[in-house]
Amino acid sequence: MKNRRSIMRTAAVTLAAGTLALTGCAGGGGGGGGGEGGGDVTLTWWHNGTQGVLKEYWQSVADAFEEENPGVKVEIQVTQNEELQRTKIPNALRSNNPPDLFQQWGGGEMAAQVEAGRLLDISDDVEEELDSIGGKAAGWQFEGQTYGLPYSMGIEGFWYNKAMFEQAGITTPPATMDELNDAVSKLKAAGITPIAVGAADKWPAAHYWYNFALRSCSQETLEQASAEFDFSDPCFEEAGEHLQSFIETEPFQEGFLATSAQQGAGSSAGMLANGQAAMELMGHWNPGVMAGLTESGEGLGENLGWFNFPGVEGGEGDPKAALGGGDGFSCSWQAPPECVDLLKFVVNVENQRAFAETQTGLPVAEGSEDAVTDPTMQTLLEGRDSAPYVQLWLDTTFGPTVGGAMNDAIANMFAGQAQPGDIVKAMTDAAATL
Repeated sequence: MKNRRSIMRTAAVTLAAGTLALTGCAGGGGGGGGGEGGGDVTLTWWHNGTQGVLKEYWQSVADAFEEENPGVKVEIQVTQNEELQRTKIPNALRSNNPPDLFQQWGGGEMAAQVEAGRLLDISDDVEEELDSIGGKAAGWQFEGQTYGLPYSMGIEGFWYNKAMFEQAGITTPPATMDELNDAVSKLKAAGITPIAVGAADKWPAAHYWYNFALRSCSQETLEQASAEFDFSDPCFEEAGEHLQSFIETEPFQEGFLATSAQQGAGSSAGMLANGQAAMELMGHWNPGVMAGLTESGEGLGENLGWFNFPGVEGGEGDPKAALGGGDGFSCSWQAPPECVDLLKFVVNVENQRAFAETQTGLPVAEGSEDAVTDPTMQTLLEGRDSAPYVQLWLDTTFGPTVGGAMNDAIANMFAGQAQPGDIVKAMTDAAATL
C-alpha cells in the first residue's frame, strides 16, 4: 500500500490563477456495449441535485443521453449532499454493488478511493475533454491518471441580501474583517440577523476556519501542509484565534448549532433565501439551492449579491486568494463503458452551456463561459478567474481522516468547547494515524 503522505502530496493541490488547477440502493449497471449492439445496459447515477432547477437539469441530461444511445437506460438516484458524501458513497464503494456514475469532489477523498481500487481509470477515454477543461481537471487526477471530470468549478464567499444591507446603511460589501464586523453591528442595530450558518452539518462552520487559514497562512505554507501534514506554522493557530474572536461577536442566528445548511426553508440557505438573515458564507452552488427553498422558485433574485471572504490584518495570505473547489463525477471500478460515455456527455460544450444557464455553478469546458449571464454569477466567475490562487476545500485536500478531525474540532469551537490550539492538535493527531 502506498504511503498516505505520498498520496496526499499528489492529490492535494493549491490552484494557480489562469489554469485554476484545483483543484434505496441501485446496483452497478451490468451488461456491455448497449450502444454497440451488445445488449441493453442500465446505468445508475447518484448525484446531490435533490430539488429545483438542478434536479430537473440532470434529468434532462439523462433523457437526452438515452435518446442518443438506444439500449442504454439511466436510473438516477438523488440524495442530500451530506448524506451522499459522508455516508452513502463511502458505504457503496465498500460494497460490491456501487453506483456506476457518482458525485466526486476530487482531492484527498478521491485519492483514498483510488488507493482502495474503487474508481475507474478513464485517462485514455477523455483526452478531448481534458483539452477542453484544461488545468481545472487537476483535482480529479492522481499520479498522472484521470479518475473523474468536473462539471463545475467555483469559489465561495458571502452571499448577501442587498436590500437588507441598504436597510442597515451598508453601502459597500466588506473587504476587511473590521468592515465585516461593522456590517454585523449595523445589521443587528437594524433588527436583522447578520449571518446564517448551518453548523449542524459541521462543514459550513468549518469553512470559516478554512478561510481564516487562507488569509493567515501563505500559499507556500498551505502547500506544505497539504503535502506533508505539517501544521506547525503559527498561522494555523492564528486562524483559530481569528475565528474565536469572530464567534464572540455573536454574528449568527439563534440556534445555529442545530441548523442544517441546505435542507428546507429553515436551513441556513433557506434563511437567506427567505429574508430571515442577511448573509451566508457558502460556495458557488448556493443560488441554485436557495431557489429551491423559496415558494417563488427564484430565491432572492435581483437582491442577491456576493463578496469574497475579507482579509485579516497582518495575515500572510493574499487577500484576493479564494477558497473553492468543484463538483464532478467518477465511474466506479466495475462500471460499464457507457458510464464514461455519459460522463463525457455531461461535460460537452453544449451541456456545459446549458448547465451555466441553470445558475447553479460555473462551467469548466472551454467555450461555455459566456453562457454565464446572471450578473451575480458573473461576479463570481470574475472572482474565480482573477484570484492569484484558489485553495481547494481543506477537508477535501486533507482527506477524510485529517479533514474529518479538523471539522469536528472546528464544530467544537463553534459550540464553545475548543480553543485554537485544539484544532491544530486534532489535525496533527489524526495525521499521525495515517
